[in-house]
Amino acid sequence: MDATSSPSPSESSTAADRNFMAGLGKGLAVIECFDDQRTRLTISEAASLTGMSRAAARRCLLTLRTLGYAQYDGKHFSLTPRVLRLGYAYLTSTELPQLLQPYLERLSEEVQESCSAAILGDTEIVYIARSAKKRVMSVGLGVGSRLPAFCSSMGRVLLAALDPNQARRCLEASDRRQITPHTVTRIDELMTILEQVRAQGFAVVDQELELGLVSISVPIIDPAKRTVAAVNIGTQSARIAATALPGAYLAKLQALQQSLRLPCRKALARG
Repeated sequence: MDATSSPSPSESSTAADRNFMAGLGKGLAVIECFDDQRTRLTISEAASLTGMSRAAARRCLLTLRTLGYAQYDGKHFSLTPRVLRLGYAYLTSTELPQLLQPYLERLSEEVQESCSAAILGDTEIVYIARSAKKRVMSVGLGVGSRLPAFCSSMGRVLLAALDPNQARRCLEASDRRQITPHTVTRIDELMTILEQVRAQGFAVVDQELELGLVSISVPIIDPAKRTVAAVNIGTQSARIAATALPGAYLAKLQALQQSLRLPCRKALARG
């Protein structure tokens, strides 16, 4: 997956595709309802979150239970560790996370800060590699974690790599909540920021995702000039101000970016 991937098709477009398996789509939609805030769901909650009928949500949940992906206590459904097979299938079938991990570990050791890599998944970023020296957010982050793209530095790098019209559609589809007093939510303002990120080649975010969290990101670009991922350094504003991030870390991120160009091409060719 790369940053030029389109957002998920709408229900109307998928319904018109004769190759689209509605049942599979519904089952995956139900799995995606579960997260760190919703670890247990009733049938009614799953139906509401997916927009399905209660009967359809019930069939999906019971099918997941039968297949071993969910368990049921008589009222609530929750996922089982078997779901990890789905994420592991991605991690083992593509070389990009394995390729990035040692680079992130070396950079993290050098700067003594947390470093991560992510790809764009619809309106969110998905972590595919991470090396954490310090815990920089109140929630734990790891491979598979998802964060809003519109207010994260890696998300802005990935959005900036899209065609501007596509980036705008992605922003329009995003849940642009005011997460902190610093969060930028207006689309026109975000589009201006993306234009700046596109021109300068990096993004800095100052406490928009969480108070006290600052980060700087650059794209990972293959020789065909496609953005295949983003990498960042995240730290606390008490240690370094957002305005000082480029001077402190941009050259190191750009060196990593340059080192990855040829390996990325080889990995993607094999994938």
